[in-house]
Amino acid sequence: MQVIHDTTAQRFTATVDGHLAVLAYRREPGVVVIPSVGVPPPVEGRGIAGALVRAALDWSNANGWAVRPVCPYVAAWLRRHPGYAPVDGA
Repeated sequence: MQVIHDTTAQRFTATVDGHLAVLAYRREPGVVVIPSVGVPPPVEGRGIAGALVRAALDWSNANGWAVRPVCPYVAAWLRRHPGYAPVDGA
């Protein structure tokens, strides 16, 4: 699965079996806010959301930005992977 980063649209995407999965974000000073990640039902359960989150966090870490996980899935992912990315508690 290939994850694509579209900086103009502020999102990470992956197309699996013709279905588009999307992690949306927005940049704020020193932080990346992640309000949502969505995977269409026909391709759920394949680790797609996790791959999108990992790509977004790798990018955030590479740039020295904290992450504000507004999306419940992203918040849960970060709890399961402590220390993966600095979390902004705002």
